[in-house]
Amino acid sequence: MNESDIKQLEYHAARARRKVVRMVASGKSGHMGGSMSCIDLLTALYFRAMRVDPQNPKAPYRDRFILSAGHKCMAQYAVLCERGFFDESLLDTYGHLNTKLPGHPDMHKLPGVEANTGALGHGLSIGVGMALGLCGGEQRVFIVLGDGELPEGSNWEAAAAAAHYKLGNLFAFVDANGLQISGKTCDVMNMQPISEKFGAFGWETTQVDGNDMRELARLLDSLTFENRKPTAVIMHTVKGKGLSFAENQLGSHYWTPSVQELNQAETELDAMIEEKEAAL
Repeated sequence: MNESDIKQLEYHAARARRKVVRMVASGKSGHMGGSMSCIDLLTALYFRAMRVDPQNPKAPYRDRFILSAGHKCMAQYAVLCERGFFDESLLDTYGHLNTKLPGHPDMHKLPGVEANTGALGHGLSIGVGMALGLCGGEQRVFIVLGDGELPEGSNWEAAAAAAHYKLGNLFAFVDANGLQISGKTCDVMNMQPISEKFGAFGWETTQVDGNDMRELARLLDSLTFENRKPTAVIMHTVKGKGLSFAENQLGSHYWTPSVQELNQAETELDAMIEEKEAAL
């Protein structure tokens, strides 16, 4: 694993975080916390792991990505933009009428979005169907779920089906930042131990620091079809990662920033981008 590759990924992730804040500034609010916690993974997926073509987003050979936790869509929008799927000017329409960047992903509005999501618990089922349809090929399906959506029973019906059909081309990442809109996940509905639950359904499981680019790259490089089992990755992340005043704060889940907070966020992320760029 080339060290310069990791630095490049960290640079893209910093720029993507800044794009999230740009969208919040446009829309005056948004689900910032979870977007920031999962954005490192999305950067690593789109820039390192997945076969995608921004100029041909429907290419049949492409890998598929589904953001089951659709309220974290600003992370996907930011990374798609950074990867070249659409022009940056579109970011300034977030939160506006008739925008192509709605509050949950819409496959009919934006290139690169594979499924409409946001009703929590549906993304894994959609991904199982996609993985079944792609069996026998080289395409893979990647899904991001939030730890707060795991109590939805449809997740576990999908988990059972994925193991039954031996979907080795299916990879589910649980963004375990420990917080959801109404409190700590362990208090609202404790789903621990998550890894053991997926394991009991017949999945391969592993855990990773979801905000460590080196760990993420190493993990993604190691994923294979060989064991004919779906894989669940429990990502330990920090809600609001990248903003000093928002990290691990419940209020960052849905963020309506003051002018001072927005200015601070922009200043901190601009400094982060400069730091990452200097390290290239």
